[in-house]
Amino acid sequence: MVTLDVKMLRILAVIFTCVTFSLVSSERHLRFSFWSWCMFSWCFCFSVTLIILVLEFTSLSSKLPISWDDFTTAFSMLATLMVLTSSLLFSIFFTCRRLPVRGFHCGKDIAACVFSFLTFFLYAVEVGLTRAKPGEISGFLSTVPGLLKVLEAFVACIIFICVDLLRYNLLPGLQWCVAVYSICFIISLLIIILTIGRLLSRFPAPFNKVLIVCNVLAVLMYITVAVIWPFYILRIYPRPNSCPVVCGWSLAVVITFMTYFNLIAYIIDAVYSFRLVFFTTPA
Repeated sequence: MVTLDVKMLRILAVIFTCVTFSLVSSERHLRFSFWSWCMFSWCFCFSVTLIILVLEFTSLSSKLPISWDDFTTAFSMLATLMVLTSSLLFSIFFTCRRLPVRGFHCGKDIAACVFSFLTFFLYAVEVGLTRAKPGEISGFLSTVPGLLKVLEAFVACIIFICVDLLRYNLLPGLQWCVAVYSICFIISLLIIILTIGRLLSRFPAPFNKVLIVCNVLAVLMYITVAVIWPFYILRIYPRPNSCPVVCGWSLAVVITFMTYFNLIAYIIDAVYSFRLVFFTTPA
């Protein structure tokens, strides 16, 4: 059940995202992939949150053939990550770094950063309010393993954005790494889709045990990537004397960091799922 607090958070999120992308779009910035990502994140979160509010106020959400609680929880987690990433990217690469024009000042950029970080805070609070508490009956995506699946898929998307700009096809080892990123992302995405579509009950095998197997395999594959990726990619892209806003070395380091981050997420996911299946006493 959606509380009044959650509805107020979503209304404020719609207002703040609208203000953010309006401020940013009114200024002339150097536009490349990071700028596009920031604008897409704010517009996407604004649009989906507005649709959620309309469906809930008109009571149409209960008529949709999906798990509404799972969908809104997954979206709030995704929006939290997207807005946080956009806030950091815009603050680092674009604030007070626009194209030179007459009357240059940073007021709108700073205001956009403030509203973006406030929006991140709103979505993070929503995740905390809608997350399933221990012992509470709820959808899978409202639990810790479910939220981790959204996190794992999001981190993989960040990796894909960066890896597309690198020459990973030069070595079979790097191709294996990209294959691991893709396989694990597809599995996480399928789990999210099956959960939102209420299709888990039709799964031909015990879902919890299949989930453990997928998590263990993901951990093992990510361990190989954590060793192979930095070993080869940093030889192709050694640290330069000077790196502009984005260079091959910086992208390689970002992907390396995200690889270790996702490895930790999959380890926590596997341990948590294993504990729920084998060490939780039925009520």
